[in-house]
Amino acid sequence: MFFSNMERHKQLFVLAIPMILSNITVPLLGLVDTAVIGHLDQAFYLGGSTVGAMIITCVTWLCGFLRMTTTGLAAQAFGQKNIQQNLLVLIRGLFVALLIGAIFILIQSYYISGALYLSGGSEQVQFYAKQYSEIRIWGLPAALANLVLLGWFLGNHKAKAVMWILIFTNLVNLFLDVFFVLILDWKVAGVAYATLIAEYSGMLLTLWLIAFQFKKHIAKSMVVIKNEILEKSAIISYFKLNRDILIRTLCLQSCFVFITFQGARLGDNVVAANAILMNFLLFISFGLDGIANAAEVMVGKAKGEKSLKQLRETFKVSLFWTLIFAAFYSLLFVVSGSFFVRLISNIEAVVQYTDQLLPWIMVLPLAACWSYLFDGVYIGLTQAKAMRNSMIVSTFGCFFPVWWLLQDYENNGIWLAFLVFMIARGITLAWHFKRKIWHTKFI
Repeated sequence: MFFSNMERHKQLFVLAIPMILSNITVPLLGLVDTAVIGHLDQAFYLGGSTVGAMIITCVTWLCGFLRMTTTGLAAQAFGQKNIQQNLLVLIRGLFVALLIGAIFILIQSYYISGALYLSGGSEQVQFYAKQYSEIRIWGLPAALANLVLLGWFLGNHKAKAVMWILIFTNLVNLFLDVFFVLILDWKVAGVAYATLIAEYSGMLLTLWLIAFQFKKHIAKSMVVIKNEILEKSAIISYFKLNRDILIRTLCLQSCFVFITFQGARLGDNVVAANAILMNFLLFISFGLDGIANAAEVMVGKAKGEKSLKQLRETFKVSLFWTLIFAAFYSLLFVVSGSFFVRLISNIEAVVQYTDQLLPWIMVLPLAACWSYLFDGVYIGLTQAKAMRNSMIVSTFGCFFPVWWLLQDYENNGIWLAFLVFMIARGITLAWHFKRKIWHTKFI
């Protein structure tokens, strides 16, 4: 019965496979960054680049609402076959992204110094974190614009374009990593410059593709777009949706930032080990997000077409494959986790300590996969309020209380708190989905 609707499985994988391949390039590149720095002779290089990267990626992750909102609204406009509304979603998103990026460049000295004060860490970690973040912050306008651009492509069922854009961007980053760090010996600054240049390269390529593929539609719709771009009710609705996703993302990032900063306070080896584990976690999450991204688009289309049956079928198929992929990731790290650690770093103290923490990465895929899928479903439905409430409960009702109770266990206490946090996210959204969505005709 489950495999009787093979068309739905096919639709999912037409979207999911390019997204899985492209999503995985992001953490793979992070692993390359980590490996390049991790093979330098001191742990503080890796610690500094990790803290610096967190200072910048904290902004891009907090602004993840730009990608999520754009995907959900574009998918619904795609389902309605409304080209003008679709282009309005893109232009509004780009305007907000570039505005936020410009603001952070203007306040960079205050932002970076405040973040470094909160992060703690040794003098060397602080020095390289500052060096890294002062370079990377100039790439924020491009990084935030890329969230909108890729989200819009995904919402319009152009997952292959997203895949090739990300592959191109990450290959540029990879090449420059090797050139700047291994050949020019720029160390931490080299990794930062490589990412900066790659972000602008990806943005320019994506804008060119949009101009090339949608030139006729853009020309026909420009008069309407100019008149409606700042239409009051649409702007209010857009920012209300973004507000809830921003609060949700702020809670999530408070957990990630806490893990990095608390690790820095526990020592250079701890923050370096946590950096490796966080890259493993990103590798897992971006892979699972491939299924979730496909669910976003299919659910958004179902909402645009007002088809509850299509929504239910999409959820069942997506859940099945999410569990399959989660089991694969868990098994992968059970079998090869220690091998991956040694690929990334040859500092023996860091390697030994990371090996002790690997069981957390082995368990996390199966515990966390539910939350990734439900995020995708709720983004497609543009039900940001439920996502916000789930994240608030999971963060302040689970993560921080559990960490506070387990402080004596130091870093293991942090990772157990994070595991509980991810489980809570899945449970709260599953409860809401079953109670408020599955048996209703709200769409």
